[in-house]
Amino acid sequence: MERTAWLVLLIAISWVVPAAHTADGTGAVKPFSFASYYGDHMVLQKAPQRTTIWGYAAKEGETITLTISGNGQVTTTSFIGPILSTPVWSVQLPAIDAGGPYNITATSSEGSINLTDVLFGDVWICSGQSNMQFTLSMAFNATKEVAEAANYPNIRVFTVALGGSPVEEYDLLNISQPWSVPSAATIGGPDWSYFSGVCWLYGKYLSSHLKYPIGLIASSYGGTRVEAWSAPNVLKKCGVSEAKEVSSVNPNAASVLWNAMMRPFVNMTIYGALWYQGEANARSPTMNQYNCTFPAMIDDWRDRFHQASGGQTDPVFPFGFVQLAPWRDNDTITTGFTDIRWHQTADYGYVPNDRMKNTFMAVAMDLPDFTSPYTGVHPRDKEDVSMRLCTAGLAVAYNQSQFSVLDGPIPGLFIIYTEQRTMAIEFYKPLDIRSTTGFEVTCRNSSSPSTDASEWFPLPITSHDNTSVTLNYSQICLESENKVVSAIRYAGESHHVPLNSVQSTTARVAILRHRLSKLLLMIWQMLKL
Repeated sequence: MERTAWLVLLIAISWVVPAAHTADGTGAVKPFSFASYYGDHMVLQKAPQRTTIWGYAAKEGETITLTISGNGQVTTTSFIGPILSTPVWSVQLPAIDAGGPYNITATSSEGSINLTDVLFGDVWICSGQSNMQFTLSMAFNATKEVAEAANYPNIRVFTVALGGSPVEEYDLLNISQPWSVPSAATIGGPDWSYFSGVCWLYGKYLSSHLKYPIGLIASSYGGTRVEAWSAPNVLKKCGVSEAKEVSSVNPNAASVLWNAMMRPFVNMTIYGALWYQGEANARSPTMNQYNCTFPAMIDDWRDRFHQASGGQTDPVFPFGFVQLAPWRDNDTITTGFTDIRWHQTADYGYVPNDRMKNTFMAVAMDLPDFTSPYTGVHPRDKEDVSMRLCTAGLAVAYNQSQFSVLDGPIPGLFIIYTEQRTMAIEFYKPLDIRSTTGFEVTCRNSSSPSTDASEWFPLPITSHDNTSVTLNYSQICLESENKVVSAIRYAGESHHVPLNSVQSTTARVAILRHRLSKLLLMIWQMLKL
């Protein structure tokens, strides 16, 4: 059989990974072994990317030979890596097409170690807080979904144990669930343990479309803010004050979850990441910095995974996230979750956009679950959310154009009728309007600016066709009081909108809040509205 060319990385780790230590700040000699997140039944990233396998050796200068069934072998030498006084070894596999199973054997003077039943496909990391940690066993239709798990043997799952670290870790501190083949036991595990409902269902729907293996890594921690998942340089960029004392015990301390639950994976080649988080930031002093911290965290993850994987992970790998669903049935609440929804898109109201390229979103503003036994913050409908996430992912992450047409309508043109004091908003795609409510307007004196604290008033749709809506502001922004429209928004209250009331069920939100452009304001001023 023809031998495939191999690329050996002898010192790349020390170049691309900054110095890291174990949690107590010391290194230790480890027996000949693979790093913690390699194991039987795992999925490695398929061609055209190459993936790195690394591990530990008892001493520096040890000769290690790695063999993958049917694809030749390579010999490398252990060296002192970024973990203090700890010899490591590393090789980069050739690009291997989707499929398997393969057996991988590493041999040294200490003996042989093996990885069996290894598949090649796409690897996705799923992260965030409790709605990502929320297990399939807790979701709607759990019995059916858990029973069907065994029908998807080409999906493999892995769950990281909860824990933080005050310093960047090179390997995982602990594992909750090693790489596993789907079954009722491995997918329907204990509540809040394994396996993540959104992560599993996304992988299930994705695998059904792609017809090749999918690896799912769940690394999430309930009740945590984005700052805990972000490296210090991200927080500094966004002006977030870091705590002087960082404790690994406090999961919300700056960077502790990045250090322990995400950074260890950067040497592994991945295809993309999923994110379900923001609830904790809606109640934090940094809520209105989320429009910086969230996209900056994405940028940083992309850069670090790309660099540490030897350039194999895409520098703008696909990043999908779930929009926050309403959690309190109270139409007087207009801050918190609504602000985070807006900030999740870097204040554009849709993704992808110029700030958040190659990102996709599952709309969830119409999927509340106010009677959830896990509180309204934790809606049990993970099937619809995951299907929307998959549909958007197929369009953005896999460039499948047949799914791109399912994007929600985006506003493209404002038409102002000065005499009638009405405004028409035209959309790029057809509308399916099932409710005339949801728009709001805020007014200002023509000589003073608006602020986020402005009072918002309901602005019902007075007429519409299949591509536009018309709004009448004449009884709200009174000309006699020298009032002009400052801004309009849609779905600015925290309670839910009717299911699919304005848009389709996939990637883009129609308009969460859309401030009038500077050009439009100039036009209004010229017209002396």
